[in-house]
Amino acid sequence: MAFSRHIVVLILQLMLVPLAFNLCNAQGLKYGFYRKTCPRVESIVRETTAQYISKAPTLAAPLLRMQFHDCFVRGCDGSVMLNSTKTNQAERDAIPNQSLRGFQVINGVKSALENKCPGVVSCADIVALVARDAVSMIKGPYWKVPLGRRDGRVSNMLEALNLLPAPFANISSLKAQFVSLGLNAKDLVVLSGGHTIGTSHCFAFTNRMYNFTGNGDADPTMDPNYIAGLKLKCSPTDVTTLVEMDPGSFKIFDEKYYTLVAKRRGLFQSDSALLDDIETKAYVKRQALTHGKTFFKDFGKSMVKMGKIGVLTGQAGEIRKHCDFVN
Repeated sequence: MAFSRHIVVLILQLMLVPLAFNLCNAQGLKYGFYRKTCPRVESIVRETTAQYISKAPTLAAPLLRMQFHDCFVRGCDGSVMLNSTKTNQAERDAIPNQSLRGFQVINGVKSALENKCPGVVSCADIVALVARDAVSMIKGPYWKVPLGRRDGRVSNMLEALNLLPAPFANISSLKAQFVSLGLNAKDLVVLSGGHTIGTSHCFAFTNRMYNFTGNGDADPTMDPNYIAGLKLKCSPTDVTTLVEMDPGSFKIFDEKYYTLVAKRRGLFQSDSALLDDIETKAYVKRQALTHGKTFFKDFGKSMVKMGKIGVLTGQAGEIRKHCDFVN
């Protein structure tokens, strides 16, 4: 047991070495980064994003998710946008990313910015700004985004498969994964609140209803009445049906996610896992009882913190001309 504990500590230390370097890079980010080179950058992003969200509000959820999935693999470098090539399978073709939508929004914003400020604004910064604006447009919080990220040139499908948090993850693995990226338990429970918007395919959680331990049983941590309702929507082999993650308000960014988790109605195991840790459970209960008194403010802070993971600044990376391809 002692030996295995030492191994875990060593692995975490090795993971934190590149993290320290990445946090140094994050110092290259600043508010008003494009003040001289593209002064209208934020208004152009917001106006263009609004054109899409006004027609399809449900795009807000995958656009927020896109920044999560970008930052958790190789840092916030826009690598999730890159297309696969004949010699490389990119992140966006990994199974967890195949349900992402909204790439056309990022490309639409990029095109608008290239018309005004060619070769100046990175796709990585656009992903961060669009996530913020899309959330604020569906009654969510608004936060200031430090800018100056540059775009990565590498995108690997296997890295996405291995590094993105799984919907069936337990609290120990979730906390370890977040710590490896410079995020703490509070960031974990706050950012999980992003599940207040959007939908999920049945196959991401059907094992909780039909075969949790391999004996045809249901997850005992889940409200039986919630399970019964989900069974009406999802059969054991359903791979196409979409289910609301926050039933009744999945199009509006609010605090109701925490009320659901507190009532044992979190859709994923990773949601329910928040009740298995003293700190994350206390946050869930507090937001449920106070109707999200601090949630919006906390979410903005954690998004800024997440947006600094592994960034490329200065002369690193490049400014892509088109977000789907390296220059």
